[in-house]
Parts: sequence; structure tokens; C-alpha cells
Amino acid sequence: MSRYVLPVSVVGTVVGGAVLLKDRVTGGSCPSKATIPGKTVIVTGANTGIGKQTALELARRGGSVILACRDMEKCEAAARDIRGETLNHRVCARHLDLASLKSVREFAKKIIEEEERVDILVNNAAVMRCPHWTTEDGFEMQFGVNYLGHFLLTNLLLDKLKASAPSRVINLSSLAHVAGHVDFEDLNWEKRKYDSKAAYCQSKLAVVLFTRELSRRLQGTGVTVNALHPGVARTELGRHTGMHSSAFSSFTLGPIFWLLVKSPQLAAQPSTYLAVAEELEGVSGKYFSGLREETPATEAEDEEVAQRLWAESARLVGLETSQGSSWGKQPLPK
Repeated sequence: MSRYVLPVSVVGTVVGGAVLLKDRVTGGSCPSKATIPGKTVIVTGANTGIGKQTALELARRGGSVILACRDMEKCEAAARDIRGETLNHRVCARHLDLASLKSVREFAKKIIEEEERVDILVNNAAVMRCPHWTTEDGFEMQFGVNYLGHFLLTNLLLDKLKASAPSRVINLSSLAHVAGHVDFEDLNWEKRKYDSKAAYCQSKLAVVLFTRELSRRLQGTGVTVNALHPGVARTELGRHTGMHSSAFSSFTLGPIFWLLVKSPQLAAQPSTYLAVAEELEGVSGKYFSGLREETPATEAEDEEVAQRLWAESARLVGLETSQGSSWGKQPLPK
């Protein structure tokens, strides 16, 4: 039997080391044990993946959680799952299609009318590397859903967030933002050959720029906003990327994916951390990679670009019309 001791010991050491390395690479669990009883949370895109796990984590901590999703059948099912697992019955499903400005406005109107407070807004929903689709209002799909829909939603809920202060906004971006560039001359990819990867990177860079400018505008209100890269996760988000499209790639890249790719539960930990951690109260305008604050791409810190993007975004979604802004009334794209 002694001849098996060394091999077994080596295997155990390798496996244990791999698990520890994976935990370090993927960031680990939320270190905060804070609970949020009495607080109202909205999580967009919460019927699956990171969004559902974030909603589950926040419901487990006592929050009243609103799942905001396009597919109501899946959303209702997710809400039932979360209520059953957490025994928190303050979990509900509401319709929100971020590819429709009308839907965003209707959702925000109901929240304002029916909810006493909004303490945490998690802008989680996203599409990735989809074909050259456009939203109901004519925006390139990734820019429209990942950024513009959340831009409008957040702005429409700002008064409610301010009234509930201290409150928090969490914007899910991506490490892909470092490869992004905001092309103000062609935000909707009407003049160039469509590049789904570049369009995704632009949308995620826009999220970080929005976070920075919103934080500046919210100074002194008690509302904080931060952006984060949750890590690469095994979710439906990558369905258009062709990942694991062949048995060969799955076999050869399997160990790398195992090390780097998170489960949805683990990928939800950064969102949970930014939503509840007491040590982050007052922290705003920052970019987190996993559980750590990091420096974003150079363009993401450009205040002039951030302010220009804000003004252009407000024009595109008609925010000035509803808010009585002095930016001037401009027509929406056809």
C-alpha cells in the first residue's frame, strides 16, 4: 500500500492547488455578511445567469427584490425559484424590455407609483456579440440594451433613489471595455461594416463612462454608483460567440476554461459585494474587477468624453423631453 501513498499525495496536492488557484483567479465569495432587511432591490436581466444569482443572494440577505426581465414566463419561474430557496416571499417579477424605450418608461413609472423606495439598482442585463440587430427605437442592439436602456432607466429612477438614500447603483460592465472606443460619428454602426465584438466593447466602455459622469452628478445626494467586471461566467450571454462550438475546442481548452470561467453564483459575488458591503458606503465612481477596485481603461477616465456621451445619450433617449432639460428637443432615430 505504501507505494500508492506518494502518487495519491501528489494528486491531492495538485488538485488542492488547482482549486486554490481557481478561487484566487475567480475572486472568491463576497466577504461582507451584511443583510438588507427593509431595502428594495431591482435587478435587470434576473431570470438567468448572474442576474438571477445576484437576485438570489440579495433575497437571501432579506431584501425585497424585483426581477426586471423581458421574458415574463422565465422571470416568474426565476422569482418562484428564489422564493422557494430563500423563503423570502418579497420577490416579484416585472416586465422590462431594455430594447424598448417605451417599456423602460412604463417600468419606471410603475416603480415610482407603486414602490415606497428603491435602495439598490443593479443594471445587470446585457446582450453579447449578437448579429447586427436593432432595438425597437433603431439603436444598435448591444449599445441600446447594455447601455442606453440602463441609462434611461437609471435617470428615471434617480428621484426615488435619492429619496431612499443612502442608496446604490451597480452597473455591470466588462473587462472588454478596455478594447472599446466610443465613436460619436457612428454610435449605431450605420457607416461602418458591423463588428459585433467592437460594438460590444463600445457598449461596455459606455457603461463605465456613464458610471463616472453619474457619480459626478450625484455628489452630495447619498446615492453612489460603481461599475464592475464580474468575470467570465458560464451563462447564456455567450450564446452568440461560438464558445465550445466543437468537441475539440471543448477538450483542448477545457482546463483553461475551468480555471478562468466562473459559475453564475461566483460571478454574482462582486455585484452582491457592491450592493451590500458596509465598507463601500460612500464609495462612488469606481471600477471593480471582481471584488477589487481597479483602474479602468484610459478612455473610461476621460471626463470630456463622459460628459459628451451623457449629453448625446440624453438626446437619443429623449431624456430632455421628460426631464424638462435645457439640452434641447431632438428627434429619436428612425
